[in-house]
Amino acid sequence: MLPDREIILDLSRLLSRILHSTPTGVDRVEMAYARELMQTIPDHLHFAVVNIFGAYGRIPRETALSFLTHTEALWNGKITIPSKKIERLVYISNIYRRMWPRSVPPKPSHVTRIFLQSSPHHLTHKKLTASILKKEHAKFVCLLHDLIPIEFPEYARPDGAELHIKRLRTVAELADGIIANSYDTQKEFQTFSKNFGRSIPIITAHLGIDPIHKTFSEKNGQTLKNLFDIDNISKDHPIFICLGTIEPRKNHLLLLNIWRKLVQNYGDKAPYLILIGRRGWENENIVDMLERCPAIKKRVYEFSNLDDRQIQLWLKQARALLMPSFAEGYGLPIAEAINLNLPVICSDIPAHREVGGEVAEFLDPLDGVGWLDTILDYSQAESKRVKAQKIAMKEWQPPSWKTHISAVLQLVQDL
Repeated sequence: MLPDREIILDLSRLLSRILHSTPTGVDRVEMAYARELMQTIPDHLHFAVVNIFGAYGRIPRETALSFLTHTEALWNGKITIPSKKIERLVYISNIYRRMWPRSVPPKPSHVTRIFLQSSPHHLTHKKLTASILKKEHAKFVCLLHDLIPIEFPEYARPDGAELHIKRLRTVAELADGIIANSYDTQKEFQTFSKNFGRSIPIITAHLGIDPIHKTFSEKNGQTLKNLFDIDNISKDHPIFICLGTIEPRKNHLLLLNIWRKLVQNYGDKAPYLILIGRRGWENENIVDMLERCPAIKKRVYEFSNLDDRQIQLWLKQARALLMPSFAEGYGLPIAEAINLNLPVICSDIPAHREVGGEVAEFLDPLDGVGWLDTILDYSQAESKRVKAQKIAMKEWQPPSWKTHISAVLQLVQDL
């Protein structure tokens, strides 16, 4: 495969996240690209970064692989980031010293170079991207995650729409091939790029599921007993999980108001809501409820720094995953939950429909009464709706990174 292609994979996003022990979805994608490409085309793969100083260059393979292993260990809780300021600075400097970009080697005359980027890192700087492509004498292929800051600027940071337009202009003007993570993302980008006068090959390839989500074992993380003992949560009540950054777009406010109603109606018999994810931006109303609403104090728990194994442990104990988002580029937690045989209740939006298919329960993100009734139903041990999801799961095929990367390599070969 790819006898005349040389792929340079960008790892800038992961390098920029060395002080974050809990990965975002974009972080996981960049890691998955690196690991799957190393297995599939090791002889045609190279690594590069743009660091925080704007310097670009190649990274030796062994150095890059060591960095990836270190990052995965951080995510899995095997190592921790130093808490003391001096030690933290040493930690950062050691990583940056090892990962300092090197010069770009001359291009062999018989090889087509592809600069492959799976994150939006540094795409706001079109001149920087253009200079990278010029140095590498490379074509540009990138993964497109979403157009949410443009479609829904009210859910982004104040300058979010402007920055995302810059990213997409870089893609529209410089890319030679595009991978969309969903058909909805592909459609929205094609509408956005109509005014740029370029016909860019674009494919849709759904994101895969990390292997760790298929090999869960309590031996790999905290025991269930320890987890409940630490957080004073009783195993006698149903648990629901909401996984993702705490921000308005994810519609956490709906769930918090539902839980206040549940506590009012059922008191100590109300189910638990576990929020897993760091706090994002423009979320003052959500934070006010989390910190100042006494009704939900003993029924809603927030965790911002769980490692992958701890997250899996929670998912394995839940009655359902709750995803009431107003907008998503792709619903990866939905795929991960179904793969763990966990029912899903999610908002009825195109990206969720693509992932959840015939399995998930879809509700309007504004239908508070519908969500309340559904959560109550799923709280019952003999819920017919839960049983229906479990049956539908038997026909569901999980998306794989192998299939995704195969589609990416076919696009690369067709350029």
